[in-house]
Amino acid sequence: MALSRVRLFQPRGEGTRLLPQASRLAELPYSSFDNDEDDDTAEQDPGVWYPGPPKLSPFSHCVRYLAFLWNLLFLLLGLLTLAVGVWGLLAKSPLPGGVSLSSDPMLLFVLAGLGASAVSLAGCLGAFRASPCLLRFFLGAVLAFGGLEVLGGLLLLLARRRLQDVLQDLLLLCLLRYQEDPDLQFLVDELQRSLQCCGLESYHDWESNPYFNCSAPGAQACGVPASCCQDPLQNGSVPNIQCGFGVLGLGAAAAGAVVHTGGCGAALGAWLRGQAGAIAAAATVLLLLEAVGALMALRVLRDVTALRLWE
Repeated sequence: MALSRVRLFQPRGEGTRLLPQASRLAELPYSSFDNDEDDDTAEQDPGVWYPGPPKLSPFSHCVRYLAFLWNLLFLLLGLLTLAVGVWGLLAKSPLPGGVSLSSDPMLLFVLAGLGASAVSLAGCLGAFRASPCLLRFFLGAVLAFGGLEVLGGLLLLLARRRLQDVLQDLLLLCLLRYQEDPDLQFLVDELQRSLQCCGLESYHDWESNPYFNCSAPGAQACGVPASCCQDPLQNGSVPNIQCGFGVLGLGAAAAGAVVHTGGCGAALGAWLRGQAGAIAAAATVLLLLEAVGALMALRVLRDVTALRLWE
């Protein structure tokens, strides 16, 4: 109840006047009894300090902006990877006969792009909107990916021999499906050119391919791909795709003068052992990048949680 003016009346017929107590009340800046309890508390505890809302430091603002830009960069990389995978799938549409989508190598790009884009988008929006839910999702996903990477590295160290067997099985599968999948054909050709090898264990492994088998019809029968040739260029400039024709019907000496006779299984294993340090360094850098992003998101989450608790 508000009291703006206090008037005390005398009996009827007499003049009206303000008493001294009412005059003092009228001189107050406002005459509301709603804040009497607060005034009494302030009068009872004059030495009590009531804290204001917490203010973020310049460092916290800087970390928040860096977290947004950091995740924006990885979001763009994830979208680029996704676009490459989708382009690779659409470029082969309709898919060749006998090739299922689940076994297409480009599907790995699609899945990796989707995962990186989703996690990075959550980090971007979490830092931009100061959303604890999105930040927690981002942290959980980064920790899960990091744990899987560490577990995969440990398994590779403990099962190196088994890994070599798996790689040989994959190479053999690529040889059998060489003509059926353009992605596998590209990978096999690049592998044979870079490592200067042919087949899995020797160039005779191409006999297991139905298109290069000596009993197969066509010009490629009893031959090997041009990527096996020691000199795949004709006259030094024009690619000679027929340089491997009929090699399987030649003797070892004659074939060795035309193509690389060594297998790619041993060459790939030796290359991987030589690149072990670079592979470990790349994995370490990736884990460090994920750790930096997780630490920045953790700092933003702590600041956001402190503000929400005060409110």
